[in-house]
Amino acid sequence: MPTADTQNLADDVPPHHVARLADPRTTTPPGTLTIFSDIWCSFAHVALHRLHSTRERLGLTERIRINHRAFPLELFNDGPSPRRGTDSEVGGIAHIEPDAGWQMWRSPDWKFPSTSLFALEAVQLAKEQGPAAAEALDLAIRRAFWAHSRPIGARSEIITLARETPEVREELIAAGLDDGRARRLVTLDFECARRHQVRCSPHVFASDGREWANPGVEATWHGAYGTGFPTITRDDPNAWETILRTADELAEQR
Repeated sequence: MPTADTQNLADDVPPHHVARLADPRTTTPPGTLTIFSDIWCSFAHVALHRLHSTRERLGLTERIRINHRAFPLELFNDGPSPRRGTDSEVGGIAHIEPDAGWQMWRSPDWKFPSTSLFALEAVQLAKEQGPAAAEALDLAIRRAFWAHSRPIGARSEIITLARETPEVREELIAAGLDDGRARRLVTLDFECARRHQVRCSPHVFASDGREWANPGVEATWHGAYGTGFPTITRDDPNAWETILRTADELAEQR
């Protein structure tokens, strides 16, 4: 996992935000999977597609909810994700889950997002409208970037995506982005990930402390990110069925 030499972002945390810094291994409630991820992470795009489709197939959509937490790669890497890196991931990773929706970047170069923070903030704001709203907006933003080359680094694009997502009230997302309250949530997630060894995007936690880093998928990089390319060395799409059945069993025990 990349690291950054940054100041302690947890200084002077308001009391109502202290719980956000707690270990996800001990604070994930039954009936929930906590997932740390970034929007422009291709492995997370695979994971969330598999989670949603497997959850629907097992009939667990209303029983198991997703608690999205931010794993902001640009804070870990102290800079944005380069277009050449994400394009190389499409070439090396998309084939294991083509139905998730992929394409090499097709919009003008100047529209390629220089940040994913607005997107990560919007998902946290959508939680205020309920878990289904956050899940729907998160998935919509991922597909917009990976499958449709939409400029998710722009506030206006995030508002448009919120408008296009039936579960979400766009005006509430716009208000939250403008007052800035979700930026603190994202930076606290960053601090939480550093404190508690959240290793990568995606990293999944169940209510009994079990965890899965990049579930079912392993890869090797050839060359540096942005100039090299990845190859998949292990792929087990059934890993998500195991994770969801585990979460369902834990929900039954509560």
